Order: sequence, then structure tokens, then C-alpha cells
Amino acid sequence: MTKITLKGNETKTIGKLPKVGKKAPDFKLIKNDLTKASLKDFKGSKILLNITPSLDTGVCATSLRKFNEAAAAIENAVIINVSRDLPFAQARFCGAEGIEKAITLSDFKSGKFGKKYGVTIKTGPLKGLHSRAVVVVDEKGKVSYTEQVPEITQEPNYEAALAALK
Repeated sequence: MTKITLKGNETKTIGKLPKVGKKAPDFKLIKNDLTKASLKDFKGSKILLNITPSLDTGVCATSLRKFNEAAAAIENAVIINVSRDLPFAQARFCGAEGIEKAITLSDFKSGKFGKKYGVTIKTGPLKGLHSRAVVVVDEKGKVSYTEQVPEITQEPNYEAALAALK
């Protein structure tokens, strides 16, 4: 369990992020066309998992925009935004915002990603959604960087995450 805050009020996640140096947990998430995607589908690429509560919030939208902009400049890298938003909402957001490089995947069906990655919020008004976190996975499938953002309304450390991705 990890303690984080939402507008200064303490809340908790069900666990902790995967450990740096360990194999990243596999996942099955839903693409915008309702087909499944797994970590294995991105094997051989560097992956930045931008985990957010919902794209319908300002900070989540900003983080996806910023990581999308950076994605074009990083060779052999994939930016994946994971939330519990419906795939239709994710597609609508990306279309409206011109998001072309980042991929959005949904954990709406089972919530298993949130459990495996320790980001499911356990208490408070966002209970059941994902906390704001970043996980970078190297080409060999090992976790090379993690950040559990301590305050849900704060943006992640873009510079550190992107440095780990390069």
C-alpha cells in the first residue's frame, strides 16, 4: 500500500509500483477498437507507461500531451497511457487533441492492470481508479524507472521519466 494525497487529503493505493530491475508484469488492456493489447505486443521497444486516473482531467490530459510530443524524438520508444476510461472516451480525446504518437489503453473491464501495478486507488473519492504514476520498461521487459506521483493533482517528473526512456 502506498500513501498518496488528493488535494491534500490522504488516500491509499492497493500496493506499490513494480520494482526497478524486475521484470514488468504482463497485462491485457483494451485498445480503442476493443481488441486486446499486452506488454508482449511491445516487446523489443522501450515503453513509458503513463498511468492516469482519467483523461477527462486537466493534469491527465496535460501529461498525455507532453509525453506524446516527446515520443516522436525518442527512437524505439512507445508511450502508452493507461486509465480506466472507456476506450471510446480515449479515442475521442486523442482525436480532439491530435494525439498521434501515444497509445491509449483501457483497464475498464477487469482492473487487473491496476492491481498488478499497485496503482488502484483503495480509498477516497477516486476509489477504483488508477493513481498517477509512470513506469518505464526497457527493451528486455525490465522496469528501469518508476514514479508514484505523491499528489494526484500534480504532474509527473517528465524530465526524469524521459531520461529513463532514452
